[in-house]
This record gives sequence, C-alpha cells and structure tokens, in this order.
Amino acid sequence: MQLNNALLGILAISLTGCVTSRIEDDRAQGTGIEDGESVVVMAKSYHQGNETEADYIACVENALGKGSDAVRVIPNQQFVDNLFPWFEPRTAPADTKGLPGLMGRPGVEAAVREMGVRYIVWLDGDTERVAEGGSLSCAAGPGGGGCFGFAWWQNDSDYEATVWDLDVHEHAGTISADVTGTSFLPAIVVPIPLIARPQAKACKGLATQLRAFIVQ
Repeated sequence: MQLNNALLGILAISLTGCVTSRIEDDRAQGTGIEDGESVVVMAKSYHQGNETEADYIACVENALGKGSDAVRVIPNQQFVDNLFPWFEPRTAPADTKGLPGLMGRPGVEAAVREMGVRYIVWLDGDTERVAEGGSLSCAAGPGGGGCFGFAWWQNDSDYEATVWDLDVHEHAGTISADVTGTSFLPAIVVPIPLIARPQAKACKGLATQLRAFIVQ
C-alpha cells in the first residue's frame, strides 16, 4: 500500500492537465467607450449555424463586467426583448450591411440609445473533443477493488467575437481565441482526474482581449 501511495503522489505531481492558447485580434477601425455606453454579447444568428453555448456567452458577459476596467454589459435577453423582433435568432442581421436599414425602423434607434448600447459582440464557436486514447478498467472482488490504467482526452475551444459599432454602423474588428486542453486520468487503485478546462481559459482570454479592444 505504501508503494501505491508513493506512485499516486508521483503521478499527481508530474501530470497536470495541459492547456495551450492563442488569442488574436484583427482591428478594422478605432474604438472607445464613454460613460453610460454599454456592450451586448449575442450568439451567432440561427441562420448562420449552431448557436454558441449559452454558458460561454454568460461567462464572457460576466468577465467583461468585472475588474477595474470593467465595461457596462446589457444582458442578452433584455436587449433581445427590448428590440423584439429584430434581434431574434431568425431575424437578426447577418452583417453590418443591414444595420442602417434596421436602425431606421420605428423605435429601434430610440430603444438602442435608451439602453446606451454602443457595441454588439457576436460570439461564434464551440468546444469539441478532438482526440482521446488509453484504457481504464475497474473491478471489485472479495479483497477489495480498484481501477487500473491510463486514459486521456483532448478538447479544443475555438471562439470568435465579431464587434459591431452601432454608432457608425460598421464592423470594428474581430477577436479569436483558440485553446486546446489535454486531460489525464491515471489510475492505480484510485483514479486521479487531472482536468484541463480550455473553455474557461478561452472565456477569460477572449474577454480580456475584447475589453482592451473596446476600451482603447
């Protein structure tokens, strides 16, 4: 048992979930935000593909609204409800070419200005398992039981934020986050999960870069 404990200790120290990340931005025009102005984070429109996970959108919203350089964030659902039906998934504009016409519709610009919305951030992407391997078996018997083996899996979190400036009806730029995480599950009697969390890393990295992109 002492040998097993020693091996477990070595594995816990030497193996950790491995995460690599790349955060990039591509600016199309200058940005900035004044007191009273706010940001809305939206999922990619339904007609453009699968919607980004709701929990990732909530994570980015929360991250943008925290810290010394926080920006004011209008909740996604509040914005959609106040602008009904123009930002429902099936009717939201696909690109900025439709913004001037949309803003010219009765009540739309007034509702946007009342909420102080300066930027819409469209999020697109997902987290997928891209690889896995190893084997793990568990058994129980009269003398006890346990698990033996080693398993691993790799998840890729790939997200892009497209920023629209409602003041000038233009695309301001894009920020992308590509994070890969490899998790491990070694087991000598007791499994030791060593979990990488690429989605959380992608959320934090993208939100930090996005905040800097908008504020400057």
